[in-house]
Amino acid sequence: MRLRSDFWVSAHLRRLDVAGIPAVLRRRGAAEAGAIFVKVDRLDGGADLYGPAPQALFESEDSGDRRFVALATGGSPLDVEERLTKEIRFDSDLWIIEIDDRKGRHFLDLAE
Repeated sequence: MRLRSDFWVSAHLRRLDVAGIPAVLRRRGAAEAGAIFVKVDRLDGGADLYGPAPQALFESEDSGDRRFVALATGGSPLDVEERLTKEIRFDSDLWIIEIDDRKGRHFLDLAE
């Protein structure tokens, strides 16, 4: 069983805060099962975007953990915003976390 989106987002924001990484909740989605997207602004003109990994990439696991994939890396913040706009049109119940970190740290579990 997977943790509700609102609990996961709250815990992830807390984890980033403890590490001293500035992050904000930019958009609140569906509490139980809204998709979560994470924008990382590297503060040097570059940005990355991570979104939910397709279940097929880790369906053999039964841990219930959320996994992510890089949707855009090394692009401009404007490129990432355009992608987020498309995702919102597709699914208006999504969550957006925005992180500002020069090192690009996000603490997400990435699917291989």
